[in-house]
Amino acid sequence: MNFAFNEEQNAIREVVARFSAEVLAPGYRKRDQEGVIERDVIRQLGEMGLLGGELPEEFGGSGMDCVTSGLIIEEISKGDFNVGYIPLLTSLNGQIIASHAAPDLAKEWLHGMTSGQKVACIALTEPHGGSDAANLRLKAERKGDVYVLNGEKTSISMADQADVAVVFARTGTVEQRASGISAFLVPMNTPGITTTRFEDNGQRAIGRGSIFFDNVEVPASHMMGEEGKGFKQVMQGFDYSRALIGLQCLAVAQQSLEETWQWLTERTAFGQNLSAFQGLTHPLAEYQTYVHAARMQCYHALWLKDNNLPHNAEAAMNKWWGPKLAFDVVKQCLLAHGHTGWGEDLPFAQRLRDVLGLQIGDGTAQIMKNIIAREYLPK
Repeated sequence: MNFAFNEEQNAIREVVARFSAEVLAPGYRKRDQEGVIERDVIRQLGEMGLLGGELPEEFGGSGMDCVTSGLIIEEISKGDFNVGYIPLLTSLNGQIIASHAAPDLAKEWLHGMTSGQKVACIALTEPHGGSDAANLRLKAERKGDVYVLNGEKTSISMADQADVAVVFARTGTVEQRASGISAFLVPMNTPGITTTRFEDNGQRAIGRGSIFFDNVEVPASHMMGEEGKGFKQVMQGFDYSRALIGLQCLAVAQQSLEETWQWLTERTAFGQNLSAFQGLTHPLAEYQTYVHAARMQCYHALWLKDNNLPHNAEAAMNKWWGPKLAFDVVKQCLLAHGHTGWGEDLPFAQRLRDVLGLQIGDGTAQIMKNIIAREYLPK
């Protein structure tokens, strides 16, 4: 068993960490206030090779392993949790497009995504569905060489910033459930598409909203995978993104811990540094242990994926534990800073708002625990 990162991974981490601290962290609050991730920042990520690196070179990637992709998202998220969502979306959608889209279509969009010129979102959730992801009503009807899409997607991250969407639509009957769902690659400037944005408490730089499809014509060649099998084929990619989400959230937790350990050595009370008070250090020590363990769990899931081993349960563990733990850690760090931690001059309140959303999005804790139980119950 080898728990060390190799020399190349450590070099990549160092470069990304510097970029995150110097370029991303100073703009964390501003992006939240303005509700946008600047295209210039996304292009910089692409120029540095930080988007979709695990994809083959023919699609604009470098064939890096998934563990290294996890390192990249972890370091980016330390500086700006929301910017960390860009490589995550590129990896999730990139693997779906590379595996299931027509080769020419895949090359066209993936080169744009890996270079930071284009952003993709994934449009699965519908207003009445929530966790019942297969209960879709957005209809795709075949008419000659096109499919005509009608309906609504909701709670879609980057809905009003994305250039293209991976859209799940029903090509079969409602009674067919997952067996009647297909996936399409849909440019967001296609006539008939409109979007709205919600007023959320967190992740404002990413933005969450609805996408409306009103007689949207999509070429039949834009279907990904086989008709009626898109849901089952594409949903496998979420095992990868769940491990990345765990690291995205835990990065915020670790950054908050590092800042708070430092704070305890600088602040004094009753003639002593705060680090002398076990009431402050013991909770941090406990959470530092949990973060270390959860982080190793995430990298274990990515290692399993790199080695083509089952990782369904491990990925689900990452998804429910990482966001919950990150929220608890940031809260404790905020409290350790006292009244100064509650102000907007420090990032703790914003981090709380941002990480809380991922206890809901991309699969709730209850759904993740269902997955874990299904894997461990005797067959």
